[in-house]
Amino acid sequence: MDIIKYPERERWTALTERALASEATEVARRVSEIMDRVKAEGDTALREYELTFTKAELTDIKVGEDEIKAAASLISEELREAISEAAGNIAKFHRAQAMPAPVEVETAPGITCIQRAVPIDKVGLYIPGGNSPLFSTVLMLAIPAAIAGCREIALCTPARPDGSIHPAILYAADIAGVKNIYKTGGAQAIAAMAYGTESVPKVDKIFGPGNRYVMEAKQQAARLSAAIDMPAGPSEVLVIADEWADPEFVAADFLSQAEHGPDSQSILLTTSEELAGNLPDVIDGLLNKLPRRDMMCKSLEHSRIILMKNDDDMIEFSNLYAPEHLILNHRKATDLCRQVRNAGSVFVGEWSPESVGDYASGTNHTLPTSGYARAYSGVNLDSFTKKVTFQHLTRKGIGHIGHTVETMAENEDLMAHKLAVSLRLNKINKTTDK
Repeated sequence: MDIIKYPERERWTALTERALASEATEVARRVSEIMDRVKAEGDTALREYELTFTKAELTDIKVGEDEIKAAASLISEELREAISEAAGNIAKFHRAQAMPAPVEVETAPGITCIQRAVPIDKVGLYIPGGNSPLFSTVLMLAIPAAIAGCREIALCTPARPDGSIHPAILYAADIAGVKNIYKTGGAQAIAAMAYGTESVPKVDKIFGPGNRYVMEAKQQAARLSAAIDMPAGPSEVLVIADEWADPEFVAADFLSQAEHGPDSQSILLTTSEELAGNLPDVIDGLLNKLPRRDMMCKSLEHSRIILMKNDDDMIEFSNLYAPEHLILNHRKATDLCRQVRNAGSVFVGEWSPESVGDYASGTNHTLPTSGYARAYSGVNLDSFTKKVTFQHLTRKGIGHIGHTVETMAENEDLMAHKLAVSLRLNKINKTTDK
């Protein structure tokens, strides 16, 4: 892990680069092959990919009702209660983002313009398996989809080697009201939801985090057949800490990010030379107590500690980096919040670890990564809706605005556009003449 002291501004852009960007071309090529094969071969391709990647030999891709019903008995009461409490908080926060009231305005006499929010009909939820069974992501995606009123919800997640789905994922899906669950993961799951197969339905929009292959598949799907929530690849955290920050808190936040996967990245910005110098040893001390040490070490290889001159520089660098998660472990955390422009989700103060947002505080943990927080929001109720506009013109309305439209259409050389208005104006004039 590099310690970089007072980098010149000319270096800042280079320091915001994420890991493994050099492999993008090969990832895109491989994902394109998977997408094409799933489109052509459907379930056959899904079964072969699952056998290759998860060692699961599948007969049925769709999870049966009996498997869903059995899930509750296969996890502890403590976990069932934790999932239920988290679900309640997530539902409460997302219900507060209630569907906006219709906008209706008379823009000119006889011209009424309306906007209404309507739910997306068919949504697909991707739940990563891999290093962890992310049952928390089920809650983060399925609950707002249900609150928004989406008619069909499909959930894809990779099977375990024995062909089963982790019962916590099934339990979370059940309490969130999801019944259509499919045993497929990775880029092939995204392809299945984008194109549809014999088992997996085609959806209108795909949601969910994942590794760089999943992110690439989503981006390819967005160009071809389905909308996506956002680019969401390897996870990341940026911590802004001052000399008052507890080094163990900062180290634990680094490590909680590192255990997402070897592609994850953690960044510390600090004005404290003491914290910057001591943090690697504190991380090593905690790392030795954790079970995923080898994988986490790979993540830490491309994590960074950056010593900055002042608070303004830290915030400016953070806004340039645009982290998925931003932790403000700083005496002036509340003041610094007001300067945050680019971040997926912000954790304010020393008692706000990223972990609470990942699980149970109520905010959504499906967030933009790789700098996309400059332009994208995290998943929220709006993500599952679309805005439809309407306009209603009376005779008075078309008479009032018609000549304006004719003039504009003629000057764009779109004469059929002009004709559609002119015919109506002519009819009004003839009626008036009579």
